[in-house]
Amino acid sequence: MSATTTAQRSDQPGRIMSGEMAEQPAVLRRILDQGAPRIREVAERIAARNPRFVLLTARGTSDNAALYAKYLLEVLLGKPCGLTSMSTTTAYGAQPDLTDVLVITVSQSGGSPDLVASTEAARAAGAITLAVTNNADSPLAAVSEFHIDVLAGPEKALPATKTYTAELLALYLFVEGLRGGDGAAAKVLPDLAQQILDRQDEVRQLAARYRFAERMVLTSRGYGYPTAKEAALKLMETSYIPALSYSGADLLHGPLAMVDNISPVIAIVTEGKGGQALQPVLERLRGRGADLVVIGSASEVERASAGFALPTDGVAEEVQPILEILPLQMLAYEVTIARGQDPDAPRALAKVTETR
Repeated sequence: MSATTTAQRSDQPGRIMSGEMAEQPAVLRRILDQGAPRIREVAERIAARNPRFVLLTARGTSDNAALYAKYLLEVLLGKPCGLTSMSTTTAYGAQPDLTDVLVITVSQSGGSPDLVASTEAARAAGAITLAVTNNADSPLAAVSEFHIDVLAGPEKALPATKTYTAELLALYLFVEGLRGGDGAAAKVLPDLAQQILDRQDEVRQLAARYRFAERMVLTSRGYGYPTAKEAALKLMETSYIPALSYSGADLLHGPLAMVDNISPVIAIVTEGKGGQALQPVLERLRGRGADLVVIGSASEVERASAGFALPTDGVAEEVQPILEILPLQMLAYEVTIARGQDPDAPRALAKVTETR
């Protein structure tokens, strides 16, 4: 059964999240067709000012999108890049010199007070400020010098799905614009995304296998690492299963000791240098008898306990995360449904989280 079919069951728990997952191919196509010219214009205007380095500011799911942008900026553009600690400004009142620094704030809603306040402070300190949001009328967009609308449309389910992949694609196109690229590697994404979403039965089988899991560990390297972090967040906020995410390198520096043959380990194996760097980690996990689930190439899936083969042959490594997260979003949804919970409305959460 496809994600689209599931989305049509109006009486089913999780129907909103399911429907928004199903929208993702259309959202990606909309960004490529309608958003790309505006993104390129913003990128060219910022590139002309030659920022010294880049700081990224975000929370939650958008923080994982910002981490993806950090890899893009450092690998493709060669710009020093960091993730900010907003409390240094909002709680401690620090006043760093941000002259000619590009500060990118990523937020689905653009409404959290700490994001707005830190962006205002950055602009006052001399930064070039860019907001990447799903709300052009948000307070964050208003206080930023530049704005990119990710064009995902209203997102009503509490777990962010379509806004995450929209942020990834918008950030990829922005970095491509900064370096004068054409973003052609992204053109295959809408069709491939649809192919993945149409394989929901495969994900449902994985969910049945892991519905009673008491803990999950997720790992990857390179461009896949933000995917591991975002997948862990989705599993925790929907199914309430504790999910720990680690860079493969960090996993070997201690946390590997907790891995056993009971708790599943989900490895996102990106085709390219990140996947190559993860190989020693996969060997160590196999050596420990881990219940290893692989999201990646068919050859890697065949060597694992279970997995989901991605249609990424020939797809540029830097855009693979936009596809990698899709089966993991579906896994979070299906595990939650199998546990008798409603992924549309996780307990104790609000759509717009107002931190300070």
